[in-house]
Amino acid sequence: MLEDLKKYSVVLASNSPRRKELLSGLGVNFSVKTLPDVDESFPDTLKGEEIPLFIARKKADAYKMLFSSVTSNEVEEPLLVITADTIVWIEDEVLGKPANATEARVMLSKLSGKKHQVITGVCLTTALWQKSFAAVSEVQFSSLTEEEMDYYIHNYCPYDKAGAYGVQEWIGFIGVESIQGSYFNVMGLPIQRLYRELKTIK
Repeated sequence: MLEDLKKYSVVLASNSPRRKELLSGLGVNFSVKTLPDVDESFPDTLKGEEIPLFIARKKADAYKMLFSSVTSNEVEEPLLVITADTIVWIEDEVLGKPANATEARVMLSKLSGKKHQVITGVCLTTALWQKSFAAVSEVQFSSLTEEEMDYYIHNYCPYDKAGAYGVQEWIGFIGVESIQGSYFNVMGLPIQRLYRELKTIK
């Protein structure tokens, strides 16, 4: 599958272990390369899907220096860079990654007993073209007790996850009542949609 993709040198521009796992599941050969200090700020005027799409494209711009430098067996291959950004969107507020336990607890308190959206923007970039898309999943959380939130924060690692939670972890097992949309998008990469997009590459 994805035979046309084999002519590209595919780079996943993410340190996320969930994104690595999901892309590997497609059988895609890729390398991981991340750049330090990529600016992930965005204009305050952006809402919902606009935010992760803006950041995914911004990340892609930071990688344009690589397009003339990738070689394999001394034969230059076209480079395809995959960038992505995931946010949690609730009541017109964006929740990114918490900086500390206090921020994580505030975020989980906002999600407790409510429905929110997990939105991932994905950008596919080569030297000749760029295409991007966003995927939205709606997640309903049950009401979380203070003890449950503290247990999760102190026993897991919410600091690299938008909204301070990983759906594939303990908090997802006990807190997520329902999901409308892609479960894998909630993990951080809408892999079925990405597969469809990669199939169109020539």
